[in-house]
Amino acid sequence: MKKTAARRRRLPGDPDRAREIEAMIRVDHAGEFGAKRIYDGQLAVLGRSEDGPTIRRMAHQELEHLKVFDRLVAERGVRPTALAPLWHVAGFALGAATALLGPKAAMACTEAVERVIDEHYQDQLDRLGADEPALAKIIARFRDDEIEHRDIAVEHGAREARGYAVLNKVIEGATRLAIRLSTKI
Repeated sequence: MKKTAARRRRLPGDPDRAREIEAMIRVDHAGEFGAKRIYDGQLAVLGRSEDGPTIRRMAHQELEHLKVFDRLVAERGVRPTALAPLWHVAGFALGAATALLGPKAAMACTEAVERVIDEHYQDQLDRLGADEPALAKIIARFRDDEIEHRDIAVEHGAREARGYAVLNKVIEGATRLAIRLSTKI
């Protein structure tokens, strides 16, 4: 039997494959929930602006992603992150706060988050190998949507936001931290 790259890298003390898959589903569920809340916050501020329809379309895609992960959590008996109440508040606050800084800052938020999620989903795809084709197909499709969201944000002036460099680094760092925490907690 041919070993996948993910299996060759496994070290003593690493979680078994089932626990690794559970952690992937847990963190992705948390991430899609957080993304939905970010867009909720942005729409609360910018929903009636000219960027409202674009944000609404991206929010709708995130809601569809969340529904899929809701189903996977239930079907596979995966424990959701205990941090959901924090992501509920923090996601909305991040979306609203960046939107209050203006549409370009909201788009800078989207760009930073989606850049990290693109890397995160690609890492998961690399680790899944051929072991979970249905899950890999879902993650690949959602990754494509997240890349599209990042590109839309850039087209809508994300990099022209005041304080872009700082905003970008802070949001990227916060997103990476949320991923690490939601994988385990």
